Amino acid sequence: MLSRTLKATSVATASATVGLNIHKEKRKILRYNTPCTNPVTVDGEDLEDVKTFTYLGSIIDEHGGSDADVKARIGKARVAYLQLKKTWNSKQLSTNTKILKIHWPDTISNNLLWERTSQLPAEEEIRKRHWKLIGQTLRKSSRCISRQALTWNPEGERKRGRPKNTLSREMEAKVKMMNSDWKDCPGHSWIVLVGDLCSSTRSNRRK
Repeated sequence: MLSRTLKATSVATASATVGLNIHKEKRKILRYNTPCTNPVTVDGEDLEDVKTFTYLGSIIDEHGGSDADVKARIGKARVAYLQLKKTWNSKQLSTNTKILKIHWPDTISNNLLWERTSQLPAEEEIRKRHWKLIGQTLRKSSRCISRQALTWNPEGERKRGRPKNTLSREMEAKVKMMNSDWKDCPGHSWIVLVGDLCSSTRSNRRK
């Protein structure tokens, strides 16, 4: 933990040289899969240890994964949806600008709903944007933090049992089916690759 204190102090010192000061009350420490509980200090002050915190709108907790973040986002979406109740019930808006007037007891397939609204399935839209973001990140400089994080292999000991599936492993498994290398793919070829990945997943889901 001493090395982490030194790293935190080094970051604070480097930031000060360019006029940036670290706000110690806003800076938090979240420990993941480590038994060490020694405090991390900056300028003689201990940084607060937390179990969870919000970073750029995403919830990060000590368990890793995205369960807490997904639940929070679903809750926010539900609140936003209920606030538009008058819009959903309005008869002056077409089906292209509001949800179709289908009551919950009625039976309708998702495919029919997507066809009526001329929209892609939510799963496919999310997957498409997901791979586009990965492509944009890979085209950045090798010194860019976001690109380094995409292929970063964290150090440390993992828990017993089957390792959790990581983003890198998931990408390699899916792109392997397309006989492509996701780490070395130019812009135009990446667009084609994204289209192939989405179409192949869609066809597998229909089988």
